[in-house]
Amino acid sequence: ALDQLLQDVISSYRIDTTRLYLTGLSMGGYGSWHYATIHPQRFAAVTPICGGGLPFYGYPERVQVLKDVPIWAFHGGADDVVPLAASQALVDALAEVNGNARLTIYPGVEHDSWTQTYANPDLYDWMFSHALSHKPATSQ
Repeated sequence: ALDQLLQDVISSYRIDTTRLYLTGLSMGGYGSWHYATIHPQRFAAVTPICGGGLPFYGYPERVQVLKDVPIWAFHGGADDVVPLAASQALVDALAEVNGNARLTIYPGVEHDSWTQTYANPDLYDWMFSHALSHKPATSQ
């Protein structure tokens, strides 16, 4: 359904498909990691917040398909809903293949690590500094 929605938006509006950015928080953070692994050539940058990946779906190894995708993950150091280890494992898996990922940890912050993240102008400067060098193939 998400893929169809994205395709509808792209076909209905003037969208620069070399500048698609993916972000999500909590369950959406998990979704950001997962959707990006399904379409690793589609997004110019990915920003998962307090997310992770489930071993049932092949994580953390599955994330290695994102080796060339700029990723900036965020997580609260005191998160008791989604453990910090969930983000750390995926960033570490990308580091093992020299991926382009970094993790910002907010010491003492619990699950709401998105408020600080989305209020940070550096995030948007970082996102907008990335663009694909090709137009991604559309799926129909």
